[in-house]
Amino acid sequence: MKINREIPARQVRLLIFDLDGTLVDSRQDLGNSVNAMLRHFGRHELPLEVIGTYIGDGAPMLVRRALGDPKDEHFVHVALQFFLDYYRKHKLDHTYVYEGVIDALKALHSTDTLPRKMAVLSNKPVGPSRAIVDALGMNEFFFQVYGGNSFEAKKPDPFGVRMLLREANCEPAEAVLIGDSDVDVLTAQNAGIYSVGCTYGLAPHTLEAAPPDVLIDHPREWVQLLAARTVKLSK
Repeated sequence: MKINREIPARQVRLLIFDLDGTLVDSRQDLGNSVNAMLRHFGRHELPLEVIGTYIGDGAPMLVRRALGDPKDEHFVHVALQFFLDYYRKHKLDHTYVYEGVIDALKALHSTDTLPRKMAVLSNKPVGPSRAIVDALGMNEFFFQVYGGNSFEAKKPDPFGVRMLLREANCEPAEAVLIGDSDVDVLTAQNAGIYSVGCTYGLAPHTLEAAPPDVLIDHPREWVQLLAARTVKLSK
């Protein structure tokens, strides 16, 4: 665990989690769906490692990047619809919850330091997001699951976070966003809340450009971090 800024753990009343790369490893299913789309339109498939670097900004941007940023917007729209239709059918073929996530969520959900609420804020469309959370046994932990099409703007726009703050009746100083990419860190900064970056996810390399308040290597560290009275700066 690397700490860049103190998080007053005992004051935290809202935990907001990213989905892909934070709670679940969805790289294989997303990659397979992208390649199915590319095959359908006569394009060459891409390595999963490359597709993984395109994940994080929502399905439209994922498809656009995989296609090489074409200028034909109608083609991008048609390709996006193919991708979404394919992904809805195959979103749970290989996707799994990261080791340690369920135990950590249980521990955070049952903490008695303060009444806490937990939510998911993803840039993945809300339908697949909720279906994955439910199918993989995490629905009980979250009072709300929002996706990239839940609002007019996606992360790093702070609108989704601000909505969750209102729904949880929390102040920004009482909330933490946990994610694996610079998109999540920037979202937290734009909303004025704390951030935790996960190095085990799909885009940990992006956390170098936008360092989070705390950097962790395993979900168990969520509990270590948020169970403490006040987390001190690393020396």
